[in-house]
Amino acid sequence: MSAPVVTVVAGPTRAAAPAPAAPLASLSVLPPGRDAWRTHVRTFARTHVAPRSAAMDAQARIDPDLLPELVRAGLLAVEVPRVYGGHGGDLLDVVVAIEEISRVDPAVGVFVDVQNALVAAALLRHGTGDQRRRYLPRLATGTVGAYALSEPGSGSDAFALTTVAVPDGDGYRLTGRKAWTTSAREAGVLVVFAAVLDGPDAADGGGARRTTAFLVDRDRPGVSVQPPVRTLGIRASSTCDVVLDDVRVGREQVLGGVGDGEHVTVETLNIGKLGIAAQLLGLAEGALAAAVAYAQERRQFGVPVGTFQGVQFPLAQLAAEVRAVRLLVHDGVALMEHPDPAERMAAAATAKLLASQVAERAASQAVETLGGAGFTDAHPVERLYRDAKVGTIYEGTTNMQLRTLASVLLGGAR
Repeated sequence: MSAPVVTVVAGPTRAAAPAPAAPLASLSVLPPGRDAWRTHVRTFARTHVAPRSAAMDAQARIDPDLLPELVRAGLLAVEVPRVYGGHGGDLLDVVVAIEEISRVDPAVGVFVDVQNALVAAALLRHGTGDQRRRYLPRLATGTVGAYALSEPGSGSDAFALTTVAVPDGDGYRLTGRKAWTTSAREAGVLVVFAAVLDGPDAADGGGARRTTAFLVDRDRPGVSVQPPVRTLGIRASSTCDVVLDDVRVGREQVLGGVGDGEHVTVETLNIGKLGIAAQLLGLAEGALAAAVAYAQERRQFGVPVGTFQGVQFPLAQLAAEVRAVRLLVHDGVALMEHPDPAERMAAAATAKLLASQVAERAASQAVETLGGAGFTDAHPVERLYRDAKVGTIYEGTTNMQLRTLASVLLGGAR
């Protein structure tokens, strides 16, 4: 008898196991190389800024001795390339620096913000080679920059400018008044926005009006910085009117081209809003940290008050909101490279809107957690509470952020 025939049926071929995917990078946890910068700025803030904060708030001015220390720490030129004397970082480094400084002093945080996220950012992205070579080394070595856009009659309506630039030979003559100019008292150079008047009627204030940005040195004849206004919070940060009385500037002082002022403004303020969001994030982190520390130390009924659910849950809610804002701010940094201008606008507006809301809640909750101690100037949370309010006002009010987001959402952004 013949042996049975055994038929072997091949089964389906087993696919090779896929290689394990690389772990996703966290938007809020910095890799070791990046984290070294955060540690550097945090240590600087605790060592050099925090001990001065109460006095600077009381005196309503930045301590002049702090400026050279900011220079040595690389904090006045974070994104400026090393060839110009800067730190050579990027926008994420700028945001992290503002955040960490603002954990201990939001007024110094906005000082660092204007220098880096507005003035240096405008030069880096819109300046000519000659302008960068002239101004960036100055910013890196201690010249303070200010951004003069707002006017007494043009705040949210930023381009309703009355400051004018009349052509004059190979340059222009600037006349007008700027308001709410942060860091103007300390500034050596200002980015000034004016309406260039063209046509035969320009000398009489007529003709076409083209919004244009100018680089104006503080020591130019006709530039006058007015005394700082007294403010509710961020008192160490000067806020001044700037008067321009027939100030002569050359054509080489035009930043971004004649008539490009609106583009320069919008793109720079996108970065500026991220900077303010980072400032408010740092404020919220500082307030939350103070509240947590107090809840762990303060004892009532024989136990730390942090053991009570009524104290725990508000702080836990804030911790979740702070984490969400940090993600938005860091994601906004990445989206500043998005090719769609509407995406850049929406990212900046979202981060600034929510950061301002969380900062107010965090500062308020910190005061409540500390109770009577939080209501006195013996503890920094009182100052943080005052500092938080401006977050819903400057760099675009809450309504302006909502208007931007509504325009993007409904297809009307431009």
